[in-house]
Amino acid sequence: MTTIKSVAVLGAGTMGIGIAGHCASKGLDVLLLDLPGQAEKGIDRLKTIRPPAVDDPAQLARIRPGTFEADLDAAGQCDWIVEAVVEDLRVKQALFGRLEAVRRDGSVVSSNTSGIPLRAIAGGLPPRFRRDFAITHFFNPVKLMRLVELVPGVETAPATLGRLQAICGDVLGKGVVRAKDTVNFIGNRIGCFWMLAGLHKAEAALKSGVGMETIDAAMGAPVGLPPTGLYGLIDLIGLDVMDLIGQNLAMNLPGGDPGRAFAAFPPAVAAMRARGQLGRKTGAGFYRQTAAADGTRRRETFDLPTEQWRPARTPDRVPDNPAALLLSPEPIGRFAFDLMGATLSYAADLVPQIADDIVAIDRAMRWGFNWKRGPFELIDAIGPNSFASALERAGLQIPAMLQVLRAAGAPRFYRENQYLTRDGTWAEMPA
Repeated sequence: MTTIKSVAVLGAGTMGIGIAGHCASKGLDVLLLDLPGQAEKGIDRLKTIRPPAVDDPAQLARIRPGTFEADLDAAGQCDWIVEAVVEDLRVKQALFGRLEAVRRDGSVVSSNTSGIPLRAIAGGLPPRFRRDFAITHFFNPVKLMRLVELVPGVETAPATLGRLQAICGDVLGKGVVRAKDTVNFIGNRIGCFWMLAGLHKAEAALKSGVGMETIDAAMGAPVGLPPTGLYGLIDLIGLDVMDLIGQNLAMNLPGGDPGRAFAAFPPAVAAMRARGQLGRKTGAGFYRQTAAADGTRRRETFDLPTEQWRPARTPDRVPDNPAALLLSPEPIGRFAFDLMGATLSYAADLVPQIADDIVAIDRAMRWGFNWKRGPFELIDAIGPNSFASALERAGLQIPAMLQVLRAAGAPRFYRENQYLTRDGTWAEMPA
């Protein structure tokens, strides 16, 4: 297998410079291309970006700036060309068409797209390109986030996948998960379902008197999710980005997919988006910081039931483990079961649609969304039989992998160094 030593990154936006910086920090020579002046600006951003994109600023000397017009021929001579331009299919196809005309034999090409299907990007491009092409979806910030989703096409050569697996895993130190060419791949398919469904399912809890702060507290440590919780995470991402994700899901999710019901925002959240109340990037979303006359700062919450700002409140106490929380009869427990139960069931119905095994899904959520446990690990922590019984009491369907587990007579999805396959047999954990 030919070793990858030189990389061309097409696009000097946030993801492009993150990939370029991480490659340079691992000793690779990088050519960074964009419109005139943009690559230089991107390298300058790498010197000050927070969190830092490289361990040592001297490593940035390995990145050479260039332009699409003047330096695409040079990019075609690199071992690996990774595209990270705007999420526009026509732009990507046009750029790849130009690249293919100058690309040398033996190079591999990948796209960092987070939502455009590989089959759409590769459509109309020649067989040589389709053999050498796959998706390598990095998560932001590139230096810190472990996950890379590696998505092959029908015609992607095994050697291409092997080289991309080696460069992303062995050289860049990422956790590589094989995903399928489905909408939003693995991490964003499940993670965005959780967020968008959460906005809808929280409405009943809010009407029953549960505070937004308590919802965020419950959707953090008790279930092993990051401390931002639901609303805090969406504030970090931005309602504008979430709106685009929802639109993409509405267009591309299969018919009958449960995520379709949540793709559009609830009315109060849609109104926030319309007036530009997007989150941290605009200074206010579901939360904001205000300064008093004496200089002290105060956290405020945009109360969704009243659509008014109020002082942030201390969250109510919630059970501190997933089983106690999801099986609690209290309003916050009912909300947690409604949202997490739906999300875990959703994940358990997506094997083998988005991934061949439960390990890939669990790793994608741990490495890409910082969940302490992936969906199947979380079901194991709750107790698969208890979880299935709770679904039945609620009149809900038992998802496919839970049916497999029951049919196999298995008490859990994992045991020692093995996991339950979709055929109901046990397999050794992959490296």
